[in-house]
Amino acid sequence: MRDETIPTHCPYCALQCGMNLRGVRQPDAAGTAVEVVERPDFPVNRGALCGKGRTSPSLLSSRVRLTEPLIRSHATGRLEPATWEEALRTIADRLRRTREVHGADAVGVFGGGGLTNEKAYTLGKFARVVLGTSQIDYNGRFCMSSAAAAHGKAFGLDRGLPFPLEDIPRTGCVILVGSNLAETMPPALRYLTELKENGGKLIVVDPRRTKTAEQADLHLAPRPGTDLALALGLLHEVVAQGRTDEEFIASRTTGWADARAAAMAHWPELVERITGVGVPELREAVRLFCDAPSAMVLTARGPEQQSKGTDTVSAWINLCLATGRAGRPLSGYGCLTGQGNGQGGREHGQKADQLPGYRKLDDPAARAHVAEVWGVDPESLPGPGRSAYELLDALGGDVKSLLLMGSNPVVSAPRAAHIEGRLRSLDFLAVADVVLSETAALADVVLPVTQWAEESGTTTNLEGRVLLRRKAVDAPDGVRSDLEVLGALAGLLGHEKGFPADPEEVFEELRRASAGGLADYSGITYRRIAEEDGVFWPCPEKEGDRHPGTPRLFLDRFATPDGLARFVPVNHRPAAEEPDAEYPVLLTTGRVVAQYQSGAQTRRVDELNAAAPGPFVELHPQMAERLGVREGEPLAVVSRRGRATGPARITTGIRPDTVFMPFHWPGEGRVNTVTNPALDPTSRMPEFKVCAVRLEPADRGAVA
Repeated sequence: MRDETIPTHCPYCALQCGMNLRGVRQPDAAGTAVEVVERPDFPVNRGALCGKGRTSPSLLSSRVRLTEPLIRSHATGRLEPATWEEALRTIADRLRRTREVHGADAVGVFGGGGLTNEKAYTLGKFARVVLGTSQIDYNGRFCMSSAAAAHGKAFGLDRGLPFPLEDIPRTGCVILVGSNLAETMPPALRYLTELKENGGKLIVVDPRRTKTAEQADLHLAPRPGTDLALALGLLHEVVAQGRTDEEFIASRTTGWADARAAAMAHWPELVERITGVGVPELREAVRLFCDAPSAMVLTARGPEQQSKGTDTVSAWINLCLATGRAGRPLSGYGCLTGQGNGQGGREHGQKADQLPGYRKLDDPAARAHVAEVWGVDPESLPGPGRSAYELLDALGGDVKSLLLMGSNPVVSAPRAAHIEGRLRSLDFLAVADVVLSETAALADVVLPVTQWAEESGTTTNLEGRVLLRRKAVDAPDGVRSDLEVLGALAGLLGHEKGFPADPEEVFEELRRASAGGLADYSGITYRRIAEEDGVFWPCPEKEGDRHPGTPRLFLDRFATPDGLARFVPVNHRPAAEEPDAEYPVLLTTGRVVAQYQSGAQTRRVDELNAAAPGPFVELHPQMAERLGVREGEPLAVVSRRGRATGPARITTGIRPDTVFMPFHWPGEGRVNTVTNPALDPTSRMPEFKVCAVRLEPADRGAVA
């Protein structure tokens, strides 16, 4: 690609920032390297990139990634180089043997929210058609499944943002709940800056005074695990002050009476005792939100990664509906999806209960439609399987073998030491990845696969905008694409047709499979994406005309059978694990700007490691003084599940009853060793964001 500039998208978060890649000759004349060039015409980021995006070509280097298959030697116990034929045949033989001896559901498949739409679609098809297993889910379950479930209940449709990002600066007030955009999605922070420049108000809800919270007109710092009570308290105040939109409630919603009754049981003084947020702050938040001519609520992992995450999101949606802040221009509820293709990845079949197009696996009509596209009997398709944590927890039990693509649960799963043990107990583990992650290091077979700049494919960003990542460079010799891997395995397992390696051919089939579903992509093509800087779904195919796509949902009706939004009555309940005498401190987790997710890729980039070399334990000066902890002192965070360590970072920007650790590192600093796998009953989301811990300085016994 030397002397070419190719427009594409960042491989990391759900903004999917636009960037240009340009080939440059390396000084040693060893070939063409890639550099990132601004792409100011792309509307999402308008040229801005964070450090992860700028350094993303570092991952293309053979120095940091896998370039040949590996098979674990029976003689040495180590992963050793192998040919592709040996590796693929070993996987096919072991999966076939597991099915023959233990049944189809003894084989599990685990995907990732970073896989392109084409890969996610093919992985789901492979699991259900070739393996015949119901045991498939993906790490996106840990991202925004609670918001997805609440969206479905209230609106009949789940899309992270029902409006484009460009609407945010034009609204009157934003309540941002449990999101630190300044570190998780830095290019998106400009939308909040522009909101304030335009006279809008920003309310940030976070137990930490993050860089994002510092931008707020009002910062509410609730006790971790009490976001549900906070939302109910705000709705109580809205009712008490007569700030409800009765015309909107009557004409565009149903179920208000029960939701109102639930909210009225959460009076301000009670909410203050539960959350630690004062009554005057609650009333100021209601004033700012209701005085604005339009307003939005945006949630992220903070309120969602809880054992009551679905109810918590429902409470925030109820606040929007009661005030008429949904289904209208410049108003609405939205979820800030995290992973690169977290939106598209859950729409097309790698989720335990879904078929392409956001169809439900237990819906006979959905099964019939997709089965016809796939050329199989609907009765041959398995039913819904286990959710992500439940699937991982079953490994080595009735799930004997696992094919894993694009995920690193050894670092990212809750109760991670236990999950690492379950992975080790498998009869057989095969991993396809770009790098030798901590999970891949446990595998019996590891396959080196292509990555973002070495292949074409579509992703769907947090706005529901379907985008095209374009191939810019050839992969190193010895590396194949995930689509090639799945096609080859399908052939070895008796399905020689139906699994093409060409991503555009896969997308054409995906269009047909999604047609008529909630997430209808049938009117979207590669060519159209390129012409329009992405196309918003739903976008059905229209005979003789081009559907414009749907950047703004729900303006005329909601996606429910009667077109009305549903209020969902919810009540506060405690976290699954509250502090006690043995574990008296609350732990919450999150990200830092220089690392991403489990860190499997970013920890291989020197510049990013220099900026964020390892984990830390953030605590308030009051807690530090009480424990006798000094800045930088090694500190252990201990829960009922294990311990994680890091140097103390003392700051007034966190509640005195709470400690914080980022989750990007393995080993002794792996905070997910500590986190609680208690699951939301609806979304099956684990409670990453709150658990009870004690602190132990490294050279002393337990002190708190």
